[in-house]
Amino acid sequence: MNTKKIALGIALTFILSCNLIAQSSYQPSEKNIKNREWFSSAKFGLFIHWGVYSELAGGGDKGVGEWIMNNKKIPIKQYEKLPDFFNPTAFNPAEWVSMVKKAGIKYITITTKHHDGFAMYDSKISDYDVVKKTPYGKDIIKLLKDECDKQGIKLFFYYSQLDWHHPDYYPRGKSGLGFTGRPEEGDWNKYIDYMNTQLTELLTNYGEVGGIWFDGMWDQPDTNWRLDDTYSLIHKLQNGALIGSNHHKMPFAGEDFQMFERDLPGENTMGFSHTGAISQLPLEMCETMNGSWGYNFVDTEYKSSATLIKTLVKAAGYGANLLLNTGPMPNGKIQPENVDTLLKIGKWLEKYGETIYGSSKGPIRPSNWGSSTEKNGKVYLHILDCKEENLFIGKLPKKIKLAKFFDDQSVVKFKETEFGVIFNIPNAKKKPIDTIIEIKM
Repeated sequence: MNTKKIALGIALTFILSCNLIAQSSYQPSEKNIKNREWFSSAKFGLFIHWGVYSELAGGGDKGVGEWIMNNKKIPIKQYEKLPDFFNPTAFNPAEWVSMVKKAGIKYITITTKHHDGFAMYDSKISDYDVVKKTPYGKDIIKLLKDECDKQGIKLFFYYSQLDWHHPDYYPRGKSGLGFTGRPEEGDWNKYIDYMNTQLTELLTNYGEVGGIWFDGMWDQPDTNWRLDDTYSLIHKLQNGALIGSNHHKMPFAGEDFQMFERDLPGENTMGFSHTGAISQLPLEMCETMNGSWGYNFVDTEYKSSATLIKTLVKAAGYGANLLLNTGPMPNGKIQPENVDTLLKIGKWLEKYGETIYGSSKGPIRPSNWGSSTEKNGKVYLHILDCKEENLFIGKLPKKIKLAKFFDDQSVVKFKETEFGVIFNIPNAKKKPIDTIIEIKM
């Protein structure tokens, strides 16, 4: 190897080391720590994927929504025609937020800019946004934020670091290749500056927000994303804002919560989680109601409310939130099927939310039979699948003082052994979704 290459390698190593040192110096503010505690107790959020891609409704393919520009290889010149037809006159933020509250949801995370590069708010650094390019002409994010503030719901902003539209997103990553019409040149640092300017807009023009939900770093995982610049900017502008990134790795310094895409913490059934490790930060898993994030009218394979309640319960058993997604229709309405599901979950939470909200992960790790949560000195066993009348679980950290069925407070018979505890659960006591046993140690 020649000396120039050696010197270059040393220089790059030094730069990357400095970058890591800068990030590792992050100390969360007192307000940030309090917001982390709130976030961990919230347990249930609504994810909203909405953009001009909703007009194409998946293009007839299941599982395709917000990715349609890439999957159908639509050039920028043609895709830019979509905003001309985006006019969601039925969008009623008060209706959205009222429904969210009835569903027992504590916060909303909405897409402010997805991979297609189109901003759903009034961006000053770009004309490619909902105010300047659509007949609707209104700032959707402001309308929703104002209503969230009015009704007491926290709002988080999803922001895609990946951008198929911006010319300076160069070098290209794994997606958006060969069809967009962009020249194969650009200035990466100009793109990061553009991104940070948009984040500044979002964090200075809409009041206090819950945080920033990043996505897209997986498109170029080994590129210098200047995370120290971006994260320090966010925490400087709003020191209470939480930062999470869907990069499918362990959290980097400067991030405030860890997320898992369509998997419970530590699992990898979808192939997104490249590490089974779970951090000590607040946790969140995101999941779809069918197979699509953005609106898709041919994807009718909706998960039942019972299935999603069980997912919520298991997530809580890991100490994680469930961020459940809906893709609003192009007219601004949320799909009736999704509303129906969310309200059914809300009905369940009206009765059993005491065992979920504000809880921490219980002493028994989630398994096929169910999970456990803990709150105010009580352990709640959530029995989701028990065909027999006797259920064996692992060892509890202390002896049981009293065990009762949550619904009618009747005493539960149990036997403690050196290997674990056996609970007697008569079939007559079993509930269709979740049979909850309340335990005092």
